[in-house]
Amino acid sequence: MRTFQGISWLSALLLLANVPDGVGVGAQNNAVEQWPLHDNGLNQVVQWDHYSFKVNGKRLFVFSGEIHYWRIPVPEVWEDLLEKIKAAGFTAFAFYGSWGYHSANNQTVDFETGAHDFTKLFEIAQRVGLYVITRPGPYVNAEANAGGFPLWVTTGAYGALRNNDSRYLEALDPYFAKFSELTSKYQVTKGGNALVYQIENEYGEQWRDRAKKIPNDVAGEYMAALEDSARANGIDTPLIHNDPNMNTKSWSKDYAPGAVGNVDVAGLDSYPSCWSCDLSECTGTNGKYVAYQVIDYYDHFVEVSPTQPSFFPEFQGGSYNPWSGPQGGCPADIGADFANIFYRNLIAQRVTAVSLYMMYGGTNWGALAAPVVATSYDYSSPISENRKIDSKFYETKNLALFTRVAGDLTVTDRLGNNTGYSTNSAVEASELRNPETKAAFYATIHTDSSSGTVESFKLHVSTSVGNLTIPQHAGSIVLNGHQSKILVTDFAIGNHTLTYSTAEVLTYAIIDAKPVVVLWAGTGESVEFHIKSATKGSIVSPGYSTNGTFHVEAGGITTSIVSMSGISVYQFDNGVKVLVADKPTAYLFWAPNLSNDPLAPVDQSVLVQGPYLVRSVSHTDGILALKGDILNTTRIEVFASGSAETLSWNGQKLDTSRTAYGSLKATVAAFNGTIALPALDNWKVQDTLPEKLPNYDDSGAAWVIADHLTTPNPTKPDTLPVLYVDEYGFHNSFHLFRGYFDGAATGVKLALQGGKAFGWSAWLNGDFIGSYLGNSTVGTGNMTLSFANKTVNANGTNVLLVAQDNTGHDLRADAVKPRGILGATLSGANFTQWKIAGEAGGEAIQLDPLRGPVSEGGLTAERLGWILPGFDDSAWESGSPSTGLDEAGIYFYRTVVPLDIPAELDASFAFVLNAPSSKHVRVQLFVNGYQYARFNPYVGNEIKFPVPPGVLNYAGDNVIGLSVWAQSEEGAKVDIKMVQEYAIKSSWSSRFDSEYLRPGWTEERLAYA
Repeated sequence: MRTFQGISWLSALLLLANVPDGVGVGAQNNAVEQWPLHDNGLNQVVQWDHYSFKVNGKRLFVFSGEIHYWRIPVPEVWEDLLEKIKAAGFTAFAFYGSWGYHSANNQTVDFETGAHDFTKLFEIAQRVGLYVITRPGPYVNAEANAGGFPLWVTTGAYGALRNNDSRYLEALDPYFAKFSELTSKYQVTKGGNALVYQIENEYGEQWRDRAKKIPNDVAGEYMAALEDSARANGIDTPLIHNDPNMNTKSWSKDYAPGAVGNVDVAGLDSYPSCWSCDLSECTGTNGKYVAYQVIDYYDHFVEVSPTQPSFFPEFQGGSYNPWSGPQGGCPADIGADFANIFYRNLIAQRVTAVSLYMMYGGTNWGALAAPVVATSYDYSSPISENRKIDSKFYETKNLALFTRVAGDLTVTDRLGNNTGYSTNSAVEASELRNPETKAAFYATIHTDSSSGTVESFKLHVSTSVGNLTIPQHAGSIVLNGHQSKILVTDFAIGNHTLTYSTAEVLTYAIIDAKPVVVLWAGTGESVEFHIKSATKGSIVSPGYSTNGTFHVEAGGITTSIVSMSGISVYQFDNGVKVLVADKPTAYLFWAPNLSNDPLAPVDQSVLVQGPYLVRSVSHTDGILALKGDILNTTRIEVFASGSAETLSWNGQKLDTSRTAYGSLKATVAAFNGTIALPALDNWKVQDTLPEKLPNYDDSGAAWVIADHLTTPNPTKPDTLPVLYVDEYGFHNSFHLFRGYFDGAATGVKLALQGGKAFGWSAWLNGDFIGSYLGNSTVGTGNMTLSFANKTVNANGTNVLLVAQDNTGHDLRADAVKPRGILGATLSGANFTQWKIAGEAGGEAIQLDPLRGPVSEGGLTAERLGWILPGFDDSAWESGSPSTGLDEAGIYFYRTVVPLDIPAELDASFAFVLNAPSSKHVRVQLFVNGYQYARFNPYVGNEIKFPVPPGVLNYAGDNVIGLSVWAQSEEGAKVDIKMVQEYAIKSSWSSRFDSEYLRPGWTEERLAYA
């Protein structure tokens, strides 16, 4: 295919079509036949070609969004998230697996307890009506600890990872094989919704020399081994891969026919805006960061995968917030305007399959986080960390709803891409045309996509009634700042045709065999559209718009509206009804479907305007039952079959009236009460660092003797013995090292590695000697500490305690970089023994399989279960974190607070932390045994930490724990409060039976003192 730059729109059409002026592009009739229809050789349930995917013979525009079940370990909440994704018009969702979450050690794979049972996602998907893109790994990146690897595999004993080393392949097989087996039962080929299966992730390693196409045999054999495993364990849907950028060009059958490791459908990753909320991180792949600057992908797909759909298994849904990022992330940079421009630009480049990363980010609870990112994984996503939706969600919804009903969009050729389509050189357009139906889509954008100017223009289009410049009668099309618009010609609405519109199509439905189409534009903008085969039109509800004028022409009716606001309803004598809405009104427009078909057939859709969220609809005995959320008392208008006489909302029948033009109206009251939140007082306190005292007994089960003199890790220690925690079976969060020596040493040189933003403190015989406070860009911390003015037993044994906060392992190849002490050298003496403590039981013994291996570290409060419900703290003294401690050390504060949330509400709560007097503090927040905050104000800026229902008990007591680590002798204190994020009336209740998610304290904890 050719694109045309710098020539007129008509010349481009004539050049490509080679037809006379006014005839259109009929010469492209055979275009679809030029492209082969592929399948994977196992079945024809899922097929694909140059244009799009097909499922059971039907073409599909894949609009998907990513969630991570292991970041929201509450299966009941998954239902809320998937209902929101479906309501937004998406046809699919995607998720990463997490080998590390499921495999605490190399003898264990848990796919059963609590949120480890990811198959519940497939069950919800089938009920809701979403296809599923499954991405098991084994490596997923995801800004997660070691990129999702279990940390026992990072020791070096399994090789370099992500290759064909038999030790590594044998290690991953139990996880990968079982994940594939479980997924296979839910594939579309078995009547389920699992659509495609990804092999590895962002693994652009196919070539030793890409220019000469010299293969990397190790990488190819690794990919082939994963593919063979997937197939052997029942995966018979297409295998996909997402290339990390446009330079690596890996695993496409089109680019390298017959190469080892190729997948069925190759895809691409891209984060065209900054992938980080810290803009200084954004250099490299895409060149210098420029806000709202789009990137050309079209030529890449033509070169690398021309017989496959242009597919993004990952496209930027937001940006992660690193330790150095701003409080609350960066929604302003990648908000609604970003969604508007960049997602439409993908369509302009013929993309028909895209998954947004992330649609819902969630939280890095426990030890999920890698050093690159703090506790929050909000990702500035369309659904926020607290599950709230706002303008970015609505903007994304408006496009996704369109793609779900724009069937002709799944087969298009790009005929042009230039400014010749526009009467304003500051605006360009891409023309996509369906070679079979001749429907066209004109994606308009600023010529300089980074521009935020307001531009008015008319558009040259080719239609079945001739070549036109629209609008024809009055007004103009407007790009209002950072904005793009996709305008249609010859758009099918059932058996009728929308010849053109200067407003965007939101959606349409076939109601009682007649089409109802929804158009939308900015408030105050003009709108013009033409309905073919109509001879008469009328305004049946003018709303706040300037009354439209009708022009009988070109075999139909053109309606011209000078300025529109709110919603107006136009009726035509051929049965077509057109609803024209301004942007605020369109944001609250929904198209729930009576079926659970991901394609959502238009004759099963209901159109609803007004609510904050509409989750589902059903119709029985004249009652149209809507389910959803109400933020404010809301006037609802519904366009549905005339057989529906009454509306109900979340099971409550509504006083319903019918308008003269057939819609149903009713009012739904919002929740007007307040939720009384408990005061976080009545704290108990206990010193949680007894290990610093020289008489502390470390002979118990919590401690192992560190006596390794060699290590398989490629990073060799500076001193012996080896003091890498993973080598001794400890992996997560907090670790302790006790080093013994005899004699009068004068100081110690310590080199520790714990990941970006990590920190450590040291004590000699109970005396504090210093701390490394951390750095958001450095993962090692080296210090030489003096023993001057400290108690040194010149003729006896001394104990050095080092407490380390481990922020997780690095990503990709750096996952094998060790954590712990790289070197420890005394001045004037030698260490005689080292002991290490970490999470209770280490990797070998799982005391808390439901919360899993990421749930806790080696702090005494964690090992002994002080963080858990049911622990008896009655013997503790009273004390508050807001008073804190006046020395270097770690205290643990504990309180129990009740909640009683009404069942008809979806409510969200967060904890806000503040260190008013010192930033030399590290804080962990535990809620019912789950770590939900790492507050490190010296290196990070986040202060608010949402906690999901299920982790929080909405119908009873909650154990709130706070470890406060003062890293300097001035001590530290921390203020904490609980705040309400929102409370809305919803069909999805945040109060459910969640006791199973909060197992309590058991006596076996006592062994790990």
